[in-house]
Amino acid sequence: MKLIRRSVPTHSLTQTKASPTTSVYLFYEKSTGTAHFHVEAGPAGELPVDHAAGLLAMHCMVRGQNPKDYLVMVPASPNSLAGLTEKAQQLLEAGHSAKSAVRLTRREEEVLNGILRSLANKEIANELNLSERTVKFHVSSLLAKFKVRGRLELMREASRHSVNSIPTAVGSPAPQVAPFPPRHERLSRPLHSGKILPLARHRMMA
Repeated sequence: MKLIRRSVPTHSLTQTKASPTTSVYLFYEKSTGTAHFHVEAGPAGELPVDHAAGLLAMHCMVRGQNPKDYLVMVPASPNSLAGLTEKAQQLLEAGHSAKSAVRLTRREEEVLNGILRSLANKEIANELNLSERTVKFHVSSLLAKFKVRGRLELMREASRHSVNSIPTAVGSPAPQVAPFPPRHERLSRPLHSGKILPLARHRMMA
């Protein structure tokens, strides 16, 4: 069993002098980090060894453990924690803003939209008029950009991040390619549309 203090090397209980600011001693289990009980400090901040030993022995007996399975931790004084929460919050916000924007191309955004709708690669390929191999390439790129290994993780991460699309090149917009109609529509359509044009005279007489 060891006593751990902030910015102070580990010492045994017999070698440690309690700080006057110490008000409580917390007994943690080494293997799990779970706090099982605490002991109020004495008037001068010292650990009441007899009382603590009795509680420790009781907990060890109930759990079938050994006193060496526990660590004693002393809470840091309020003065030493000044500004800790504020600085941690600033760093947390900076970290969120740094990774919140994932830049995607327009095509990657379209493929991602299909993934978020639980479409398979083949269905996305049919919808975007792409080959299935091209869709697989974009899916691999999305997994790398979001730093995930599978589609479920990608869906979860994409819903948490704000996504920025990479603007297309300056100039005229790319032509829109109409999706290929389904097979049943192709079969139902007539081969020719519009008015029937008469053949030229020389071809009729040929």
